[in-house]
Amino acid sequence: MIYSEYGKTGAKVSAVGFGGMRFDESKSNEENAQLLLYAQSKGINFFDTAPGYCSGTSESIFGVALKQMADRRDSYYVSTKGGVPMTPNAAGRARAAVEKSLKRLNVDRIDFYHIWCIRRMDQYERAMKKGGQYAGLIRCKEEGLIGHIVISTHLPGDQIKHIVQKGEFEGVLLGVNILNFPYRWEGIQAAYEAGLGVVAMNPLSGGLIPQHEKEFAFLADGSETPTQAALRFCINCPQITVTLVGFTTREHIDAACRIADAAKAFTEGDIARVRAHVSENMNALCTGCGYCVECCPANIPIASYMQAYNEKPLFHRTEREMLGRMRFYHWNLLSDRVANAGDCTECAACEEACTQHLNIRDRLKEIDVWERVLRRRRIRLLDFLKKVQRRLKRFIKSH
Repeated sequence: MIYSEYGKTGAKVSAVGFGGMRFDESKSNEENAQLLLYAQSKGINFFDTAPGYCSGTSESIFGVALKQMADRRDSYYVSTKGGVPMTPNAAGRARAAVEKSLKRLNVDRIDFYHIWCIRRMDQYERAMKKGGQYAGLIRCKEEGLIGHIVISTHLPGDQIKHIVQKGEFEGVLLGVNILNFPYRWEGIQAAYEAGLGVVAMNPLSGGLIPQHEKEFAFLADGSETPTQAALRFCINCPQITVTLVGFTTREHIDAACRIADAAKAFTEGDIARVRAHVSENMNALCTGCGYCVECCPANIPIASYMQAYNEKPLFHRTEREMLGRMRFYHWNLLSDRVANAGDCTECAACEEACTQHLNIRDRLKEIDVWERVLRRRRIRLLDFLKKVQRRLKRFIKSH
């Protein structure tokens, strides 16, 4: 395992971090907690979670494992997050959030605490205002409840650069991968040069790369799969301190650790080859974070729709091809048991929550058109099958 210093904090952290956002929710907390123990045995010492991950269970899963790791407390680092409070007494609410996480995690100190999910500059400004979240976290740091104040953001590179140059944070967590790095690089480089720790999330573009390895064959050099290449890109990037991988199995942990152990960074030639294939549409992809679903008043499965829509800008699908892909991958979305794309009220809450700043409402309108076509085809097919059934019954009866 590769270890490097997290910015100027003095903390020696593993190049691979345990991302607590992909647990198998069909398993118990105790079963999932075993993954953290196994990860530490493989050399991983950076464990990242958040209150809302895995339907709100991730911090509790961590707590089960960290209680068993208490005698080795100085050998690993705990990272979690807190959203920017919308109500008065933000500093007090920030402290309450820290205390709640401490209790769930079964620790007396959170090593890295993130101001969570900054998608717009006004959110950052609200967090930093006098008596706001940042002020509350400073107080928590003074009391030893947290070690370092860091930021988690989905802002574009130039805005990240603006923030990190202010010197308010010791590290930054951002979504970067082999597909979108040209659009994030300015922020990554600025953070690195400012002496901040840089943590990468979504190294596999929300699972998009493993799902389309054939289309992403250009990412690999022939000796690895596109998924392995994508992980290697982040894990062995000199400007990235930690790459968070959402582990579900021990095999996932083994694979990431093997890449770190090989310590084979992308060459300038490799990067040039990837750049030549990466289109301007790569930054317009849904990562499946699910924040849009949480705020939709119509209960539309927006994240599923947006990940289906990914194929249009990514692979330049035609309207006809998109009809086929929607039918093949997302036939369940046509069920009457869930809201449809056409049920959108255009409240724009999803776009406010979107970490990729996607034009979700326009995409839902397109998807609604496709779904209407599919429903008509479905009705015609059912009518045809009913006719066949009636004729078959008459034939059997007559013979």
